[in-house]
Amino acid sequence: MKLTEKEVVEAVGTVSLRQLRVWVRRGWIVPAQAEDGLVFDEMDVARIRLLCQLRRDMNVNEDAVPVVLSLLDQIYGLRREMRVMMEAICEQPKHVQMRIRDAYLARTERKFGSK
Repeated sequence: MKLTEKEVVEAVGTVSLRQLRVWVRRGWIVPAQAEDGLVFDEMDVARIRLLCQLRRDMNVNEDAVPVVLSLLDQIYGLRREMRVMMEAICEQPKHVQMRIRDAYLARTERKFGSK
């Protein structure tokens, strides 16, 4: 799905064209550049919806938005890395998976105490 600026404004419903352009200019949204202008994908639209929630629903001020976005980007990045690591572990033989699990449990118990 690729949307133009106007299609995004229509689809989201809670962002103006002017506000969308400000967010793009600030780098909060980074759409792709096509021959006839900017195009937004599903991830861009999800981030725009998030920004609408942060700014309007949660009253996050403009100075805090880049910090919140950076933290969320880090969380999502770590989740992607964890997913790839889990896929790699799942490709290993069962005995290797069990050794990894046991080592993980031993480390968490040492670090955080028994649960």
